[in-house]
Amino acid sequence: MNAQLCPEKHKALLSGMVIPAHPLALTSSRQLDRERQKSLTRYYIASGAGGLAVGVHTTQFEIRDQPKMFEEVLRLAIEEAAGASLNRPFVMVAGICGPTDQALKEARLARELGYDLGLVSMGGLSEWTEQQLFERMEAISSIIPVFGFYLQPSVGGRILSYEFWKRIANLSNVMAIKIAPFNRYQTIDVVRAVCESGRTEEIALYTGNDDNIVADLLTPYRFVIDGRLVEKRIVGGLLGHWAVWTKKAVELLEDIKKRLQNAPNAVSYDDLLQRNIEITDANAVIFDAAHQFSGCIPGIHEILRRQGMLEGRWCLNQKEDLSPGQMEEINRLYHQYPHLNDDDFVKKNRFKRKINDVKEDTNAVS
Repeated sequence: MNAQLCPEKHKALLSGMVIPAHPLALTSSRQLDRERQKSLTRYYIASGAGGLAVGVHTTQFEIRDQPKMFEEVLRLAIEEAAGASLNRPFVMVAGICGPTDQALKEARLARELGYDLGLVSMGGLSEWTEQQLFERMEAISSIIPVFGFYLQPSVGGRILSYEFWKRIANLSNVMAIKIAPFNRYQTIDVVRAVCESGRTEEIALYTGNDDNIVADLLTPYRFVIDGRLVEKRIVGGLLGHWAVWTKKAVELLEDIKKRLQNAPNAVSYDDLLQRNIEITDANAVIFDAAHQFSGCIPGIHEILRRQGMLEGRWCLNQKEDLSPGQMEEINRLYHQYPHLNDDDFVKKNRFKRKINDVKEDTNAVS
């Protein structure tokens, strides 16, 4: 019998939460920096995140070339979360990718370690038919509850049909879907497919559309199905963008929830839509949209390095670093949108790190 998501965590997932995609902390020799890796997990928990996604793109796909490091990173995160004595459900999501044999192996490992869900990427499988992709997803869902993932083609994903997503939504162990095609048409396809599936109330939708985070969370999707009006919302985000300035991301989601509930003194729609533009501008810089996202992970690392959470920007791929002009653009973000960063929160807490202060980059804004 396949493993099930516990009802308390399922309810929390449906209510909407911030799920950062966990980065990989490395030393200058590109070995795992265990203390900083654990500190990052503590930072996300202390920020109020509702869960973590580990072993995903932000954790660097090259980590799979080092199986011992991959398993240790998964283990460190879940051990930190388990030891945090939280008074709220905390959902742990493990990245799953590759052909079926590899994906099933990763699903078994995630389940053995105690992960709640597997975020199933279809990246790198561009030659597969939708039937093959469905069968792979079905096999994974027999091992671990599934967090589906629609990845944009520009970073290794592919276009998938409405019919494919409806079939995926009808798999009983699919609990959530991350929508990240960076495209309105395809975003609507997924939402409509879930509404048509009959599992509307069971599947949580999360944005991965970094170019439209706030608008995704504010928008009601309504469809007439069999003569009945069905409404569905994207309730949270599973985002690499939320791997930085996470405390502010948690506050943002709370502001959005209050607005949707028409709570007293809620932030106005106009102000939230303006914040959408600011956050999209910030994401374009951090994720390096100007260079087809080649500086995405180093951009995340640079923010964390400035805060003292990482020692440097090092990636497993030695050629991976900031793109030309990206450092200057990050400086601009700090000057133009100081209200988006949570540097004061990080500085105040420090998360009991057993590490020395890092040296500031001469080009960085402190």
